Amino acid sequence: MIKGINRLSLVFLVTLLFLLSGCRRNVIFTDAVLIPGKVWDLDNLVVFSPEISDTVSFNNIYFNIRTGSAYPFRNIYLFVSTTSPKGKTITDTLQYMLADGKGKWYGKGLGDIHELKLPFKSDIYFPNKGKYTISIRHGMRIESLKGVYDFGLRVEKIKK
Repeated sequence: MIKGINRLSLVFLVTLLFLLSGCRRNVIFTDAVLIPGKVWDLDNLVVFSPEISDTVSFNNIYFNIRTGSAYPFRNIYLFVSTTSPKGKTITDTLQYMLADGKGKWYGKGLGDIHELKLPFKSDIYFPNKGKYTISIRHGMRIESLKGVYDFGLRVEKIKK
């Protein structure tokens, strides 16, 4: 027996690690970009380039945004361009609510930081193998959007 850890605790720890490693197998891509000075300027394009090899499985794509108390709005508009390996580009204009009408933030938070997982595309497959480019810029009516700490992208394979 390991000093300070009984057999039941060891079994629990091994099971927990196994379950957590199983969750990661569905993650195709995850990355985040720090926003310099926590101010997302209009000309600061956030770009992700996931390499896709599976053209059969279905996936969900999410954005992750972390904001602080300096963020001045309850929502965010995003202009998102997705370019396939063959050069076809699709552009979306999206709006996400980050807080309710009373100013209570959605998602999870600790202190000043609020983190929210935003659904982008669900139940989709990638028609081509290769590198996809996903470019995001904020679409708010101000040039410098304060209080944005970082912005991320996550692609998860769906088990059907």
